[in-house]
Amino acid sequence: MKSLTVKEVNKILDGEIVGNTDQLIDAPEELEKAEKNHITFIGSSKYVNSWKVSKAQVAIVNRSIDIEPGENRALIKVANADLAMAKLLQVFNPAPPLFNVDVHPTAVIDKTATIGENCKIGAGCYIGPNVLLGDNVILYPNVTIFDETKIGDNSIFWSGTVVRERCVVGSNCIFHSNVSIGADGFGYRPSADGKGLVKVPQIGNVVIGNDVEIGANSCVDRAKFSSTIIGDGCKIDNLVQIAHNCVMGRSCLMSGNSGLAGSVTLGDGVIIGGSASIKDHITIHSGAIIGAGSGVIKDVPAGKTVLGYPATDAKEMLKQWVALRKLGRQ
Repeated sequence: MKSLTVKEVNKILDGEIVGNTDQLIDAPEELEKAEKNHITFIGSSKYVNSWKVSKAQVAIVNRSIDIEPGENRALIKVANADLAMAKLLQVFNPAPPLFNVDVHPTAVIDKTATIGENCKIGAGCYIGPNVLLGDNVILYPNVTIFDETKIGDNSIFWSGTVVRERCVVGSNCIFHSNVSIGADGFGYRPSADGKGLVKVPQIGNVVIGNDVEIGANSCVDRAKFSSTIIGDGCKIDNLVQIAHNCVMGRSCLMSGNSGLAGSVTLGDGVIIGGSASIKDHITIHSGAIIGAGSGVIKDVPAGKTVLGYPATDAKEMLKQWVALRKLGRQ
């Protein structure tokens, strides 16, 4: 267990210490749950009163907040408490699960696969023909990488993840448990006799950029032809569906239970709230924000925030909700 003084913490964060305490810090914790050996953080003035009754003796605080440390307590004032706490969490982050051997004897690795230096491959993994793993790739137990897939350096795959054939994954990616990459897209057409459905073959692949993180139980489907593309730096939450032939730009965010239907295009820096649904063949331009639970049925201009079902300009939708509430009171 790490124990740091306030000065040692501040050296990491490069903030300003206000007040003083000799209490050693063992871990970060929420304001309401913190004990005296914890450091907490305050990113909004609405939590000032909670600090007064918290047991924590040290807090990371936004510089703009008017707050006093109190007796035998200290504040570390920074420009952004959220970013500072993220930095500190890296320091206190426990070590990941250990590998007793670099390649577990129960792993099945095709003789044509190329494995880079310092890779870790856990029990029950499968690596198919002509797979290429870069250096320092980690496959936790029961990961499956199918034929001709290419994976960049330093990427991490947690248990249960499946990457289907011919897909491409960049460097420094993280895939959490049970992620599915490259399953068939959802393509069917009525049969000629009208008595059933004809499956449309999905012969494309998935191409994922660098520094992408995908949450547990999320799915990125292969393209009907060409590629489903996830751009560099995208962050995808748990239980997210990305359908065939979608293209995501750089540094997009998708929250849990949201979904893109087929052939959706996102620009750079698009944010999609939880449980939002995006209709097929829609373009959401760079910097747009889709509110949680929204249903998007038409293109969204760059920088626009939309909300509701169907989604429209957020300010206009809020006015409609206020008007409906007033009608309900009459």
